[in-house]
Amino acid sequence: MEDQNPQDKSFGQPPVGGGLTPQPKNWLVESILVTIFCCLPFGIAGIVNAANVNSKYAAGDYAGAQASSAAAGKYTKIGFFVGIAGAVLYVVFVFVLGLGGALMGS
Repeated sequence: MEDQNPQDKSFGQPPVGGGLTPQPKNWLVESILVTIFCCLPFGIAGIVNAANVNSKYAAGDYAGAQASSAAAGKYTKIGFFVGIAGAVLYVVFVFVLGLGGALMGS
């Protein structure tokens, strides 16, 4: 009797993305968190690029999916570091104003 292993036979459409290359990271969760907590403009750019990763990969455009993943990662990281820098500057600014106010009052 012939071997009935369905993995060996090709029926219908090929697997998503051709089945040869793994799907690139889409950065969607990280982009949403950066949008909420750190920096809105860079977070939105990250979300837009992250949403393109899955659709390009499903369409078989692996190079486009990789480019969108790289762009999403870039904008997410920039937004995160801009948010951290803004928080540090805010703390320094409040400390300097508080120290200046305390010195002027005495």
